[in-house]
Amino acid sequence: MTRVMGEALLEYINSSQTEKVKEIRSEQQALFELHVETKKVVTHILNAYMVSSTQIEETVGQQLLDLEEEKQQREQELKNLEEQLRQCIAKSQISDSEIDLLKAELENLRRSEAQLEALQSEVDEDTTEVIPSAVYVAKLYHLITKIKWEYDTPPHTLRGVHYGKDLATPINMDTSAQSRCSVSDHLWDFVSTEW
Repeated sequence: MTRVMGEALLEYINSSQTEKVKEIRSEQQALFELHVETKKVVTHILNAYMVSSTQIEETVGQQLLDLEEEKQQREQELKNLEEQLRQCIAKSQISDSEIDLLKAELENLRRSEAQLEALQSEVDEDTTEVIPSAVYVAKLYHLITKIKWEYDTPPHTLRGVHYGKDLATPINMDTSAQSRCSVSDHLWDFVSTEW
């Protein structure tokens, strides 16, 4: 384009048309000024873009740093929660095993209680049947023999008092050293044959 203008300029100069030259010169000056103005606008736009681009890069960079920091915080929180979960699971397992042990112990206690109730039932039965008859027999023996027994003696020891007509005689015998027959004979000796 510059070449075409340059040729047109030479042609006009040779034709000696000064007015045309001034007009071309004026157009060329306007074109130059337009070029300078366009260059300023483009430079301004590019500078603004560069400043804007730098600001955008800084903003985006800061946001990336903030996001990375937040990500690390979230990862730390997640690790803490996982550790808490592990501890809770461990406590839960310990509690479950303790509960199982307590359940087994409770079941053993229930079985023991049932056995004790069965034994108590048998004892109650024996008590209602045997003790009254034993009390009757003991009273009958006391009336006949006139011997009052001590019941809190060690095993194989007979203690008591025979209340005779005129005299109270203490009884203290070791039954392990004598035969049953001998013990029985000794006790019957206290009984009076007089009615």
